Amino acid sequence: MTVIVRDLRPGVRSDAEGFARVRQLTLPFILFTPESLVHDLTHTHPDARFRQLVAEEDGEVVGAAQVGLAHESTEPGQGFANVYVHPERTGRGAGTLLARTAEAHLSAVGARTSYAWVLDAPSNRAFAEHRGYTASRSAHFLRLDLANGALPPLRTPPPGVELRTGADFADDPRPLFALDAETTRDEPSDIDTEFADYRAWLDGTWRHPLFSRELTSVVLVDGRPAAFSAARTDGGTRYGTVMTGTARAFRGRGLAKLAKNDSLHRARAAGFTQAFTGNDSGNGPMLAVNKWFGYDICATEVRYVRELG
Repeated sequence: MTVIVRDLRPGVRSDAEGFARVRQLTLPFILFTPESLVHDLTHTHPDARFRQLVAEEDGEVVGAAQVGLAHESTEPGQGFANVYVHPERTGRGAGTLLARTAEAHLSAVGARTSYAWVLDAPSNRAFAEHRGYTASRSAHFLRLDLANGALPPLRTPPPGVELRTGADFADDPRPLFALDAETTRDEPSDIDTEFADYRAWLDGTWRHPLFSRELTSVVLVDGRPAAFSAARTDGGTRYGTVMTGTARAFRGRGLAKLAKNDSLHRARAAGFTQAFTGNDSGNGPMLAVNKWFGYDICATEVRYVRELG
């Protein structure tokens, strides 16, 4: 039985479904669908040199990888290569071939460094370390039982503060782009990121098939967007917040809690039963906020790094 690695074909439904199946088995804490995977492939900025790879054995997709350049990084040459293998198909060469192909691509497009997220399990960490990767920071996946959990009660915003939804910005989402860009710059990360391309943000965030404008909550202070909680849904019963943050001038006033609580309550009312999110392990303030909501850590992943020769 021979394993081959090739690019995902966006026009072939079975490719996207196979990729999604592997991702769902290995990372059930992140929302994605075959449609969202194809959107990511076809709408990621060209400067990212982004590829989605599949490992195929006897016509079945048994592994997948996402690889590209962190084109929004303030430091050129930063790449990423995240590899996933079907849990029942490990040890047969798919992971090694995917990683080798991904690293060759990064070297060919000028990357000097490869970053990889690895689930915190002995076999996964050993695989990364065998390939010369060194452990860096870690991050947690968190889950909340929306159907049976007890959310904090909704509270009336104080004077001068107003709650809106992302849908209220349909005519001009640029203020949300500015808020997202400011808060993302302060996120703990190995790679400093700066959002400067509004058109790319529209494609990658605002028009993403999983993004829910209706469940995204925005806090206005004196008419200015000050905090938000961006929501995604998978078309079923799963909901996730992919970014919750507050502009620097408005921090320390509980506005992120206000936004996220509003979004969570509306998600539960809409029939969503599970809520997911993720936080860097060094992001103490946001971990405390999510603990206050009742989230539990359900998995941890470790960021590994390797200098490419």
